[in-house]
Amino acid sequence: MISSVFHNRLRTGMPLQTDPTVIYGMGEAFNGNLRRADLLADTPWNTYTRPGLPPTPIAMPGKESLLAAVQPAAGKFLYFVAKGDGTSHFSATLDEHNRAVNRYQRGQ
Repeated sequence: MISSVFHNRLRTGMPLQTDPTVIYGMGEAFNGNLRRADLLADTPWNTYTRPGLPPTPIAMPGKESLLAAVQPAAGKFLYFVAKGDGTSHFSATLDEHNRAVNRYQRGQ
C-alpha cells in the first residue's frame, strides 16, 4: 500500500514527502524527534525539499520491498500516517489525512 502511495504521487508530480528520507539525511543527528525544521532542512535525501526519488536507497530493502516497488497495490491513496501500532492509515484526500494525523499522531 505504501508503494502504491509513492507511485500515485510520482505519477501526479506530487512530492514524496516521506519522513524516513529526512531521518536518513539527518544521520546521527536524529534524536527520535522529527521537527518541522528538520523537514525543511535540505539534504540530498529530503523528499520534502527535493522532487522525485532520493539519490540512493535509504535502507537495505528485502525481497518483499523490492516486489512492492515494482508491483504496488491498486488504489488511489496519496497519503498515509503511522497509527502507532505497526499499521498505517491510508487517505485519498488531504482533509482525510489531516484528520488521521490529528487522531493517530496528536491524539485528538
